[in-house]
Amino acid sequence: MPQMRTCAASVIVVLVLVWLAVLSCYDIRERRLPNLLTLPGAGVILLAGAVAGRGLPALGGAAALTVVYLLVHLVAPAALGAGDVKLAIGLGGLAGCFGVEVWFLAALAAPLLTALWGVVTRLFGGAGAAASVPHGPSMCVATAGAAGLALLG
Repeated sequence: MPQMRTCAASVIVVLVLVWLAVLSCYDIRERRLPNLLTLPGAGVILLAGAVAGRGLPALGGAAALTVVYLLVHLVAPAALGAGDVKLAIGLGGLAGCFGVEVWFLAALAAPLLTALWGVVTRLFGGAGAAASVPHGPSMCVATAGAAGLALLG
């Protein structure tokens, strides 16, 4: 039975990583995150959290990150798109499943990664190169990294 749980956990990890990769590639290419990718994924993450007995931490993480992103979007809509707000539901829920420390790491790392990406793009791509850097990929990498550290620890 433990081998079956390990196999199921591995499949879940792979599916989440595929979802994050598809979201990141789409955002890099199209500069938007469609509802078709963000919302069903968020629902699955929250449902999986509930099934795993981590429903309240998942909901708390989703709500907290979504509120933060929504406030930024309302203050500066050009800086953070609505797709990022909707992505925050699933990623906040995913990070919340692993605890407050993982949630904070993911929440803080995402804007830092986006800023780093913008600086590097500006330095090596010219003055106009960093005019628009998508934030979704940084959100995905930060959450995957934080969750991965929790799984390894």
